Amino acid sequence: MDLGLEGKVAIVGGASKGLGRAVAHALAREGVRVTIAARSLELLEKVASEIKEHGGEALPVQADFSMPGDIRKVVDVTSEKFGEVDILVTNTGGPPAGNFFDISDKQWMSSFNLTFMHVVRFIRHVVPHMQGKRWGRIINLTSMTVKQPKDMLIISNAIRPAVIGLAKSLSFELARYNITVNNIAQGVFETDRIVELTRNRAEKSGISYEEALRQWTSSIPLGRMGDPAELADLVTFLASERAGFITGATIQIDGGEIKFIL
Repeated sequence: MDLGLEGKVAIVGGASKGLGRAVAHALAREGVRVTIAARSLELLEKVASEIKEHGGEALPVQADFSMPGDIRKVVDVTSEKFGEVDILVTNTGGPPAGNFFDISDKQWMSSFNLTFMHVVRFIRHVVPHMQGKRWGRIINLTSMTVKQPKDMLIISNAIRPAVIGLAKSLSFELARYNITVNNIAQGVFETDRIVELTRNRAEKSGISYEEALRQWTSSIPLGRMGDPAELADLVTFLASERAGFITGATIQIDGGEIKFIL
């Protein structure tokens, strides 16, 4: 299937590792020129080298997504290098784990700034580029917590659904420009973030790391964690010409863990 992505330009957030890295690789394989952004320039340069080794084109840009100026920089540098921005994939590390009484006001505010406002700011800066071409794809990586809250992830449970509301509203506003806005509600994938959460769960519960890991997969009907490449393939399809009639959707990819019908 020709996805119609050859020569497009994408910005992929959190692309130094995990899901963002997998997305950057998948898009590059389809001929997309990718700007990869995250806090660690060393890790980004490694990912860029991997992409270039396979014949792709990648621009690493160091950025802290809690800083509005850094987000503007990522978009400006991309436009200067590639001349346009066609695809935006928003993605950051998750908020700190904890229950309601573990979380301070400072953590609430910093998490809101990073988890929600970074999406607002990125979209604000990329949409004018997409409007000019009357073509664009915005894809937000969120979490299954937007559909089914998880214990010890109170911040994620509360803030990530705001991204879904934002995206749905924008899907109406931007449709006339042929810009689609969609979300991915991912479940448990084999990433560094899951290792961190698993250790946190083990410490809080007084159990071994192995037992905490087993608890992650016990509620997944397919009986395993996801491979980041599987999520990356979904993102690539949503970014493609073939997904032009999908907008305002929140698509789960979770091995069947979410129990709700809708």
